[in-house]
Amino acid sequence: MKNFNLKLSTLAAALVLAGCSTTKPPEQVAVDLPGQYREAATLDGKWQVAQPADGADRGAWWSVFGDAELSKLITDATASSPTLVMAMARVKDARATAGLADADRAFQLGAGFGPTRQGDATGASTQWRAQLNASYEVDLFGRLSDSSRAARLDAEGQEAAYRSVLLALQADVAQQYFAIRSLDSELDVLQQTVKLRQENLRLVQHRYDAGDTSELDVAQANTELSVTQAEQEGVSRSRAQRDHALAILLGKAPAQFTLAPEPLQPVTVAVPPGLPSDLLQRRPDIAQAQRQLAAASARIGVAKAAFFPSLVLTASGGYGSDALHNLFQWSSRSWLLGPLVGTMLNLPLLDGGRNKANLARADASYESVVANYRQQVLVGFQDVEDNLSALRTLDNQIRFQEDAVKSAQLAARLADSRYRNGSTSYFEVIDAQRSSLSAQRAKSQSVGQRAVASVGLIRALGGGWEPAAAGNSALASAR
Repeated sequence: MKNFNLKLSTLAAALVLAGCSTTKPPEQVAVDLPGQYREAATLDGKWQVAQPADGADRGAWWSVFGDAELSKLITDATASSPTLVMAMARVKDARATAGLADADRAFQLGAGFGPTRQGDATGASTQWRAQLNASYEVDLFGRLSDSSRAARLDAEGQEAAYRSVLLALQADVAQQYFAIRSLDSELDVLQQTVKLRQENLRLVQHRYDAGDTSELDVAQANTELSVTQAEQEGVSRSRAQRDHALAILLGKAPAQFTLAPEPLQPVTVAVPPGLPSDLLQRRPDIAQAQRQLAAASARIGVAKAAFFPSLVLTASGGYGSDALHNLFQWSSRSWLLGPLVGTMLNLPLLDGGRNKANLARADASYESVVANYRQQVLVGFQDVEDNLSALRTLDNQIRFQEDAVKSAQLAARLADSRYRNGSTSYFEVIDAQRSSLSAQRAKSQSVGQRAVASVGLIRALGGGWEPAAAGNSALASAR
C-alpha cells in the first residue's frame, strides 16, 4: 500500500513539474522606438505600445478634402469592391475556425439508433440499440484553451486585415483620384499651349508670306506645335490608364466608368498635434501582426501540452434488445462509463519525434512573427516619415514653382512682344515658351503629388482622426 501511494505521489509530482514546462513565450515584445520624428518637430513623438485600437472607427476621413465627388467614389468602392468581399470572406472563415476550436472544449452529446447483425457457427442474431453518448475532455495542461485562444486571435487578425484592406482601398481610390486630377491640370496647360502654338504658327506663316521672316521660323513653329500635341497625347494615355485603374477599384469594367475631366484644386490637410502617438494602436497592419504574435505564442502552448497526458471522460446509456418491439422496455436498459474503445487517460510515450517536431515548428513560427511584428512597426515609422518629408518638401517646391511660373510667363510674353516688333529671333520665343510650359507642368505635378502624399499620411497614421457615429458596419453585420 505504501508503495502504491508512493507511486501516486511520484506521478502527481511529475505531472506538476511537467505542467511548469508548458510556459509560453510573451505575446508582446519590446520594440526600440525613437523619441520623436525626424520630419515633424511640431508633432508629438512620444510613442506607446498599448492595446490595438484598429477597431476604432475612422469615420469619413476623406471628407477633410472637401470634395463631394471623391466622397461618392470612395463610398461606391467600399460598397462594391471585390477585394473587400474577399477580405470579408477570410474573416468569416477565421471566425468559423475559431468556432470549431471552441467546440472541442465543450461537452459533447449525441444520440444513435440502429440494428447490429452478428453471427457464428451456431446462428445469427440482430441487436437493436438506442442510446445517448456523452464525452468531455478535461483541459489538463491548457491544450484546448491555448488552441481556442490561438484561433480567436487568428480571427481578430483577419478582422484587422479586413480593416487594412478597407483603408488601403479607400486610400487607393483617393490617390488615383488626385493623380487623375493632376493629369487633368497638365492636360489643361497643354491644351492652352497647343492653342498658343497654333496661334504662333499662323503668325509666323503670315510673316513668312509677307517676306518678313525665313522658312526656318515656320519649320520651328510647326515642330513646337507637333511636340506639344505629342506630349498632350502622352498625358492623355496616362490619364486613361489611371481612369481604368480607378474603375477596377470601384468594381467596374473600364468601359463602364470614366471620370469627367477637371483640373486639380490645391489640397491642404492639417495634422493635429499629438496624433502620431496613436500609430501603433491605430494601424490595422500592426494590430494584425501583434495578434499573429499572440496566436503563435498560444500555439507553442498547444505544442508543449501534446507531450503530456490527455483525459477524456465518456459515458453512454440507452436501450438494447434483440427484438425491436422490446427495445424501449425498462428491462432493456444499459449504460457504460468510460470509453468503449481505448482509455480515458492517454500519455504519449513513443511517437517517433512527432511532438518534438511540432514544437520546433511552433518555435520557428513564433520567431518569424516576432520579426514580422518588429518589421511592421518599422514600416509604420517609415510610412509616416516618408509622407511627412514629402509634404514638407513639396510645400517648399510648390512655392518655388509658383515663382518660376510667374517669371516664365512674363519672359514668354516679353519674348513674344519682342518678336512681333522684330527685335529678336523666333528662337528666343520658343525657348521662353518651353520654359513656361515646363514650369506650369512641374507645378501641376507637384500639386498632385502633395494631394497624394496627404492621403498617404492619413493612411500611414491608420486612417482619419475625427470620431464618427457609425462603427465598422461591415464587420459588425458579419458577426
